[in-house]
Parts: sequence; structure tokens; C-alpha cells
Amino acid sequence: MRGGDDVMVEERLRALGERLRGPRRLKADLLTEARHGLLDAVEAYREDGLPAAEARRRAVAEFGSPAQLAPAYQAELAVGALRGLSWRVLAVAAASIAVGDLTWYGASWSEGPRPPEGYLLLAASLDWLWLVAAVLGGLGVLVAGATRRNRLVDRLVGAGLTGVLALGALVGAAVFGWSVGLWDAALTWPPMIVGAVVVTVGFLWLGSAVRCWVHAVR
Repeated sequence: MRGGDDVMVEERLRALGERLRGPRRLKADLLTEARHGLLDAVEAYREDGLPAAEARRRAVAEFGSPAQLAPAYQAELAVGALRGLSWRVLAVAAASIAVGDLTWYGASWSEGPRPPEGYLLLAASLDWLWLVAAVLGGLGVLVAGATRRNRLVDRLVGAGLTGVLALGALVGAAVFGWSVGLWDAALTWPPMIVGAVVVTVGFLWLGSAVRCWVHAVR
């Protein structure tokens, strides 16, 4: 039975899978778990003496329709997407807070005239944004791992992370552009170049997690 081509079971799982959005690995795990449960139910009916076709029909009917099942499965995917986003934010925020200042260390302009106050305020706000992102990331990990679910809290934390990251990307781009305008040498300073590449890659990585979370909660 387990090795056979159970069309009815696979069609029900395919229909359910088409309704789900979220982390691909978690989605695959959920559907695999559902498949095992369905096949166990079919096997149990077969052991009770039902013909194979009737056993499959009953198991699939008891499993529920995709419309009935999708909300619960989608809620799990939304939690998984929030968890993945939160861990990524924590990783990038920790790295930014720890080594962000190294892009300036030893630069020829670091001992020059004091930059404008607006520039200093903007650069300082970037540090605070990463700190807020780290706090929200930690909160996201906690709420995603909580036993009792609260979808409103999950959505608020995810929306907060998305907003802080979007603002962080804008402020980071503004600081980089202003730095180049103040110091021409910034464009040829190796740590600055490496930092810009690493930050870009980090935001692309975070962006894919944000997109996954948005699709999962839509």
C-alpha cells in the first residue's frame, strides 16, 4: 500500500498544497506529515476489512477538504516564516552592531573635520534601528516558539520587523551616499567597499525572508 500509486490521497494533498504559501521546507514537511497520517488511516481501514478503494475514500473524507484544512496549515506556515525572518534579523543585526564601525577604522578622513550634525544624527539613528531590529527579532523568536498562538501579536511583530528593515535600508543608503559626498576617498576605501557589498547581500537575504513572511500572512 505504501509503495503504491494512491491517486486519491495525492490529489487531496496536491489540492491542499496549492492553497498554501510560506517556507518551502516547512510546507514540504507539513504535507509529508499529512501524507503519512492519511496513509496510516487507509491502512487502518484496510485492516478492518474494507476494500482498498473504500478505505482510501473514507480516509480522505475524514481528512477534510483543502478549504477546511488550509487555514490551520497556513497559520503554521506564517509562524514558521516569522521564525525564519526573526533569526535572520538577529544574525544580521548582531553582525552590524559588532563590526559596523570597522568600515571606518583607520580611514584617512576619520581624523579630519567633524561631519555635519545632520550626518552624525543619521548615522547614529542607523545604530539605533539595528538595536530595535535585534529586540524585535528576539521577540519574534519568542512569540513564534510560544505554545499558545496569538495571530495579532505575530502579525504586529512581523510588521514591525518589516518596517524597521525598510527604514534601515533607506537610512543606510542615505548614510553611504552622504559619506561619499563628504569624502571622495570613501569610494576607494577597501573596508567601505567590502562593508557595502556585505550589507547589500545581507539586505537581499533579509528581503527574501520578508517576502516569504508577507506571502504567508496574506
